[in-house]
Amino acid sequence: MNDLLNSLSGFVWGPPMLIFLVGTGIYLTIRLKGLQFTQLLPSLYLALIKRREEGAKGDISHFQALMTALAATVGTGNIAGVATAIAAGGPGALFWMWITGLVGMATKYGEALLAVKYRITDERGEMAGGPMYYLEHGLKQKWLGVLFAIFTVIASFGIGNMVQAHSVADALHETFRIPTVWTGIVIAIATGLVILGGIQSIAKIASAIVPVMIIFYMLGGLIVLAINWRGVPGMFVYVIQDAFTPTAAIGGFAGASVMQAIRFGVARGVFSNESGLGSAAIAAAAAQSRHPVTQALVSMTQTFIDTIVVCSITGFVIISTGAWQSGATGAALTTSAFSTGLPGNWGGFIVAIGLALFAYSTLLGWSYYGEKALEYLFGSARFAPYYRIVWVLLSFVGAISSLDTVWAFSDVMNGAMAIPNLIGLVGLSGVIVSETRDYLSNRRKAG
Repeated sequence: MNDLLNSLSGFVWGPPMLIFLVGTGIYLTIRLKGLQFTQLLPSLYLALIKRREEGAKGDISHFQALMTALAATVGTGNIAGVATAIAAGGPGALFWMWITGLVGMATKYGEALLAVKYRITDERGEMAGGPMYYLEHGLKQKWLGVLFAIFTVIASFGIGNMVQAHSVADALHETFRIPTVWTGIVIAIATGLVILGGIQSIAKIASAIVPVMIIFYMLGGLIVLAINWRGVPGMFVYVIQDAFTPTAAIGGFAGASVMQAIRFGVARGVFSNESGLGSAAIAAAAAQSRHPVTQALVSMTQTFIDTIVVCSITGFVIISTGAWQSGATGAALTTSAFSTGLPGNWGGFIVAIGLALFAYSTLLGWSYYGEKALEYLFGSARFAPYYRIVWVLLSFVGAISSLDTVWAFSDVMNGAMAIPNLIGLVGLSGVIVSETRDYLSNRRKAG
């Protein structure tokens, strides 16, 4: 069964899907005239400084919606995923992760815009939106919305819950020898206290945790780069050069072709920032926003922060310390790089704590995604309390269990989410363009 699921995962996340994902980003980039570049600074201002639009409809602020989406996105892919890409594709894989992130910003923009435009108010008076709603009300293809929601619910329990809880427990056990049972109990209690309060509670905790964990991890990486400053110039040469030429075998590194660099860089980039999967659009729909474009601008900074900032820190540390030549991969490679770059055990501590925080925040963010998808399927929020209880129980199960089959199955469902979502983005690209043109035109007239 596990071999079958791994084969299916390889097919779902294979070249056709990656071409569809990146191709959609390129298509939207062209139609939006490179909006992610021309509007990046205003977007960062809206997201990090202005933070909210007073009097606008919605459940949470721009900043809280961004932090909730980042909570779900910044996870093991930023630590283990980057390392896997470099271990298999060489330093050039980081360059292709950047390309994926830059075009993915346009995809994330389109998802958020449609999520706000087609959102509804549910029976509890809360906003509900995301791909399932714009597929039904915008594209007029409810069956695609149902498919997306089913894939999301299944993926949420696996890759959004048990896999993340297991990552936290494993990281703390390996570094601090904390028994997984105790970690599981703490995770279950901590998760329950947050998600039982709904989106306002999740957003509040995410807004507190996410900035701290990102700054903590970035500072650790910058200290490593400062200590190993002699390797920084060569690091950039490796990244650019190996993106277009084969990487020779060095040390424990077996060598890699340009196609390997592209394949693993794109695959791990998409896995990390989730642009095109449609998941973050669910959080965007809850934001207080007067116009769909304002939240869309905020949401696209999520991909920038995740891939261009956080993933780059991991990649820079791995390459500048020379750890990429060791033959290690995954989280072990990142741990080795930080340990090489910092004296004592500090490197291992930073990676373990960072991995635990990243995984726990992902668990919180995905709980909201799964709940909203379930609400769409049943047309009611009456099952929400039961969903949250099951979510808490499974977080404990995930912490103490071996999850190879769960990981493989949920990975398939996670990739399958992209298919209906990308169809919706391409089909509704005209709406995305017209809403953007309307907003930018009115902003210019307003001065």
